[in-house]
Amino acid sequence: RIVLVESGGGLVQAGGSLTLSCAASGFDFGEWYMSWLRQAPGKEVEWVSTIAHTGDGQTYADSVKGRFTISRDNAKLTLYLQLNGLKIEDTATYYCQRGDRYGSIRGAGTRVTVSS
Repeated sequence: RIVLVESGGGLVQAGGSLTLSCAASGFDFGEWYMSWLRQAPGKEVEWVSTIAHTGDGQTYADSVKGRFTISRDNAKLTLYLQLNGLKIEDTATYYCQRGDRYGSIRGAGTRVTVSS
């Protein structure tokens, strides 16, 4: 069974940082591109970032480019998202997804709330 479990969310002040993690199991993690998506309250799901299966070739949405960094540890079956320079508009539930932005399997999410 494919399982993706996100963690690391929380409440942080604007300008602060968080590191999100996604523990994967039930599939060959090292063979898949992986992505982060987010959904702000009352809005549609937004793609945030994708990383190639090797760890090379990261892509980012313009809204987070230069502030967020995606990475992975294939030995630990874990995907990460480093969030720096957080803004109030980054408040959302963040989801780990198998595959690229069009993937279909994601976790339950971890909530990030940015306060002023």
